[in-house]
Amino acid sequence: MLALLASTAMGQTAAYDQPYRPQVHFSPREYWTNDPNGLVFFRGEYHLFFQYNPFGEQWGHMSWGHAVSTNLLDWRELPVAIPEQGGEMVFTGSVVADKNTSGLCGVESECLVAIYTGHRSTPERTRQTQNLAYSLDKGRTWSRYRGNPVIDLNMADFRDPSVFWDKKLNRWVMTVALPKQHKVRFYSSPNLKQWTELSDFGPTGDVDGDWECPDLLHIPAENGTQGMWMLKVGLNPGAPQGGSGEQYFLGEFDGKHFTPSSKPGWHGWTNYGKDDYCAISFNHLPTGAKPVLLGWMNNWQYASKLPTSPWRGQMSLPRRLSLVMDNDGLTARQTPVVAALRREKAGYSFSGPGATKTSLQAPFELELNFDPAEEKVFGVRLQTGDHEWTEIGFDREKQQFFMDRTKSGAIVGDGFAYRTTAPLAPGRPFDLRLIVDRSSVEAYAQNGTIAMTNLIFPTSEGSRVELFTQSGKPVGAKATSWKLRSIWK
Repeated sequence: MLALLASTAMGQTAAYDQPYRPQVHFSPREYWTNDPNGLVFFRGEYHLFFQYNPFGEQWGHMSWGHAVSTNLLDWRELPVAIPEQGGEMVFTGSVVADKNTSGLCGVESECLVAIYTGHRSTPERTRQTQNLAYSLDKGRTWSRYRGNPVIDLNMADFRDPSVFWDKKLNRWVMTVALPKQHKVRFYSSPNLKQWTELSDFGPTGDVDGDWECPDLLHIPAENGTQGMWMLKVGLNPGAPQGGSGEQYFLGEFDGKHFTPSSKPGWHGWTNYGKDDYCAISFNHLPTGAKPVLLGWMNNWQYASKLPTSPWRGQMSLPRRLSLVMDNDGLTARQTPVVAALRREKAGYSFSGPGATKTSLQAPFELELNFDPAEEKVFGVRLQTGDHEWTEIGFDREKQQFFMDRTKSGAIVGDGFAYRTTAPLAPGRPFDLRLIVDRSSVEAYAQNGTIAMTNLIFPTSEGSRVELFTQSGKPVGAKATSWKLRSIWK
């Protein structure tokens, strides 16, 4: 296989072609990563900061790694942005483009300001506070604010601030988690330094684990005429599929309180798979752009055991968000950003079961529209070896969409061999979109209203795509596939 080489700003060259190295998803050149941080668009660049251990492949020494892109897909890794310092690790947070409301930009009219959780832990106590850092050179170098911390509740669990500019009220709004209380707290500020408490949301929805990585954003309706606020909250452990997961609430935000909608569908999950956690949205996107969400493609149940080296951890594809309002209720639609990577295209019809399309080697994208007739259970099998496959399909009797990776290859830890499920909406279509990389399957069903992401570690290369039904009777599907080019240039 052709070795794809990528040069980093650290003066080193690395082959991004190791076994399981993702080819269309971001992963660091080496070492551990988890949550995305500080997603922001600024002066023509998308910035991806991320939880990073600069010293090894296990969690620790949390600092902010950094990568930039001009298209949300082709990422160039830069040196560590905000390192651990003086015993304080740099936990999750956000970055804003500040028109010098903070006074930190100096003579610049606008600069980047990071709002992050500082984590200090000793045998006697743990303390989490909210802090600032700023950059005057497009995120390349950072200085900590001398007045840190800007919020200190003297608590062990108080983390993951998400900040945006409220245009109507002309102020900053922060959403931050009180994990053990299953609450999200809102603050406001004129300058990012002094913060006023507004209100709390929760407990509600799922509360079986810590609430983390909250994000409050406004998503437009599909028709562009209306919209609604989404409050996304991570849950770990205790997600429906086990371990880490992301729930969301749809409703209204009046600048102080978030009020859930009373309409069906107001509470759901951004992802029904095992491997999409702490997804956050990009700040300061170009005018008219739909919100973009990006998450950590992993699960705390087994994150430390993944069979990858010299890196461990990767990000999901970015997804554009919109609001669907139909007879089945409210829901968020997610559309993966991937079209710029498409190369050879093929269109064909299946008439399975047993109908196959061979020679699809990851990474590839596959779209299918099923005509199931009266068939109750049907879908597609990604066969990666004589005894290895992943099944993705629809169960109309149980009203479920599912992905079964129990025979997908290497089983990396407890909770990995699993069949993930999502509720089907009766009135939405049986369509399916798959993005298959070397160690992951991202699935979008029912017009993107269901997202399901799972890691897989097959021991053989290549995929034979095969339709299946529970009854063995034929089911038809029209399909389009694309080869995807690697993002590692």
